[in-house]
Amino acid sequence: MSRYAQQPLDFANLKTVGLEERGGKVKVSDFATPYQPGSGVAGLLDSLPHLLAADSFRAVVDALARARQRQRAILWGMGGHVVKCGLAPVLLGLMRRGYATGFVLNGSAAIHDFEIALAGHTSEDVEAVLPDGRFGAAEETGGEMNRAIVNGDGDGIGMGEALGRALDQRGVPNAHPEASLLLNAYRARVPVTVHVAIGTDTPHIHPAADGAAIGSTTLRDFRLFCGLVTELHQGGIYLNIGSAVLLPEVFLKAVSAVRNLGHPLAEFTTANFDFLQHYRPRVNVVERPHAASGGKGYAITGHHELMLPLLAAALIEKHP
Repeated sequence: MSRYAQQPLDFANLKTVGLEERGGKVKVSDFATPYQPGSGVAGLLDSLPHLLAADSFRAVVDALARARQRQRAILWGMGGHVVKCGLAPVLLGLMRRGYATGFVLNGSAAIHDFEIALAGHTSEDVEAVLPDGRFGAAEETGGEMNRAIVNGDGDGIGMGEALGRALDQRGVPNAHPEASLLLNAYRARVPVTVHVAIGTDTPHIHPAADGAAIGSTTLRDFRLFCGLVTELHQGGIYLNIGSAVLLPEVFLKAVSAVRNLGHPLAEFTTANFDFLQHYRPRVNVVERPHAASGGKGYAITGHHELMLPLLAAALIEKHP
């Protein structure tokens, strides 16, 4: 016999309800179907269940297709890991098909892309070189990027355009120009903005670093980005891929500045792609921009090297 004064409830008179009356949010009609050999990416997409992330993924594909059709902004924000995963050619392919009106990079993404163009490799072994202070000390990266930024500031252009121009006008051949987002977007006149915080990026420790030029060019890019954000209104889409802090903060400030200046900004789509869903992308990209705006945000979890090629393939197959 229990020593407790409180006794278990008697469920004899508990009211039940029939399954038909109760209903359910998940139905067999929503289930996945077996993949049919030879049906391709479009068949794979159609075979996914009509539930949760699968529906969100399809919604992002459709939003991108609508934005291109309606000639609204398609802005790709990305952190360095996206470039390190070798995805610039995928993004450039989408750009050439009209699926990018602008690219938004943090400093890390710009560095990795610049190094890929120069040398065909990037992402140093930090643990191996940090003990003797060689981390971030690559001469070409620091020297050429900083000179490009200083020259760009003198000419009144932003950091992204300055870096693309420097690669385009480089005196010696680039090792892999075809793989550079900065270079090929510059040649295609697709804006690239680069957003940095002083001290976060390796070129900032190079002797040629000029704080005034870095600040001036990245501020100019922020204002350019705000101009791009105005074109999200009624049908555009902003995708944040792999930036957990910096770009979500930049995007939220851009949204506020655009609305403060009287530009209408509603009924657009946002998406956050990452292998972990962090606080700032969730609130600053997926949720807050759509408060009372009629838009919609989506969070898609997965590795960039899998999800971005899948997204691109789905667009090309379903909406070539």
